[in-house]
Amino acid sequence: MKKRMSLLLVMLLMAVSVLAACSGGNSAEESGDTGTQQEAPANNEGENTEEPSEGEEESYGYFEAEDPSANPTTATDRTDTLIVGMTSPKGVFNPYFWQTAYDKYVVNTIFDTFLEVSGDGTYTESLAESVDVSEDGLKYTFKLKPGVTYTDGTPMTVNDYVFAMKIMLDPAYDGESDMMSMKIVGSKEYKEGDATEISGIKVIDDLTVEVTVEEATALTRDYLGDVALIPEHYYGKDFKKGDMDSLKTLHDKPLGSGPYIMTKFSPGQEVVFEANENYFKGAPKIKNLVYKTTTDETMLPMLQSGEIDMDMITVSEDNVEEVKMMGFLDLNIFPTNGYGYVAFNHNVEKFQDQKVRQALMYGLNRAEIVESIYGIYANPLNIPESSVSWAFTDENVETYDFDPEKAKELLAEAGWAAGADGVLEKDGQKFTIDFSATADNPVVEALLPIMTANYQDLGIEIKAETLDFNAIMDKKDQGNFEMFFAAWGLTPDPDNTVYITDGAQNDTGYSNATVDELMQKGKMELGGPEARAEIYKQMYQEMNKDLPNLFLYQRRDGWAINSRVNGLDITAYKDFPYSLYQATLE
Repeated sequence: MKKRMSLLLVMLLMAVSVLAACSGGNSAEESGDTGTQQEAPANNEGENTEEPSEGEEESYGYFEAEDPSANPTTATDRTDTLIVGMTSPKGVFNPYFWQTAYDKYVVNTIFDTFLEVSGDGTYTESLAESVDVSEDGLKYTFKLKPGVTYTDGTPMTVNDYVFAMKIMLDPAYDGESDMMSMKIVGSKEYKEGDATEISGIKVIDDLTVEVTVEEATALTRDYLGDVALIPEHYYGKDFKKGDMDSLKTLHDKPLGSGPYIMTKFSPGQEVVFEANENYFKGAPKIKNLVYKTTTDETMLPMLQSGEIDMDMITVSEDNVEEVKMMGFLDLNIFPTNGYGYVAFNHNVEKFQDQKVRQALMYGLNRAEIVESIYGIYANPLNIPESSVSWAFTDENVETYDFDPEKAKELLAEAGWAAGADGVLEKDGQKFTIDFSATADNPVVEALLPIMTANYQDLGIEIKAETLDFNAIMDKKDQGNFEMFFAAWGLTPDPDNTVYITDGAQNDTGYSNATVDELMQKGKMELGGPEARAEIYKQMYQEMNKDLPNLFLYQRRDGWAINSRVNGLDITAYKDFPYSLYQATLE
């Protein structure tokens, strides 16, 4: 069969022992059409066409088009171009600086790494011909495949890897990777001192590099191997230690070794690519590629007209029915490796009280919100982890079922009392919340009225400001917000810096010493996923009590794909760009 089912794959993902991933690799997403991580097929592995079993309610699975003949000529006449719909990228097309899932789609289309995540969340060789790890776990030797070139024809060498490490360990680096956490020998001297080289990174020859670390962790091999190689002759031409400006001027002019070459970026409209005929895995079979900007309002009409070939739809009962009714679209639905949330700014005094955060959780009817948007295709979530992860737990986890009276008790205990107008007050300050709302987002459109009504019942006033997704991310970066709604797309490994004190991805000011300790302990545990899961269980129980965010839901992801597109394989762990080079059009 030309495509494989997600159902059996998801069952596999729930049982597999995932090894590791990059800390700090989560991607911020606009919920409603978020980008999760998807995979390229290998020898039709897992191919199946079973329907979900009775009782599954078809909440996930691969559903092939029932009437491919209904395909519009707009699509079928386009024989050499694949058009993918998505939210507009910001234009940060650099593997060390991207912030949103949509920028990362572009990055993964253009750049390559030694190791690449597989469909089950483990890592396998990509650019690497081999990876050798010393017995004590302190030395990692990466051997680059010979003959790899960048799209300008320049040969790739491991010196480009060294250059990448210097960027991420630079004192001025302000991206979201946390290479210092790997404790590479000499990294501190390079970042904080006058060293011009990183003593623990040694080039053996043009194809071999050796990295020595001070301590072994469960993540080290995969973290070091998941660093994109970029051409030093291009990005390093004007680069100086302590200054990132020369790199940032090239964010929208990327040069890599990946399957496609970016030829045009029109902000808010499209990103255009052409095939890299010299791609080391083989020239892409589709000559042209376009990432076209869509919204929740435009994506289904654009799929129906054939203007786009595929898009990640909001998986709701109405949308699923509409896609199936079109007849010519395949639909791939699977549990998201991520979650939706409402962020608190922990630098705002009222959100620093745990009882207030718990009250806001009890006082919000999350079940009603989830049901109204997704129906059977989502469920409320109470920890910041996806149920597809081996680290997920619901043991001794408070479910925060809707309980306005409990919320009112907690607010009273926190010192908030109703004023003359019914709005809560404390120390002369009214309890109002400035909420940054994403424009034209169905989740926000359902969330905001319910939240406003629920919190009004508690004596809290919501003041909403409507902005586009990228503008909200800018406010987040500046710390200029009180609350906003977004989603995290997760890496296969639970280690991240989102909730770590001063972590690279911690943009909310959250700090909890117990969480810091357990996150570090989980990373250092070398006894495998089962031993690590026990540690993360304690961490998630603490976060469930302390509530760094309002955890909302885990939903299903769904890709609607024109039936003329073959060869793409999508899982919860790996983005679609990794399989683009082998995709074909009928």
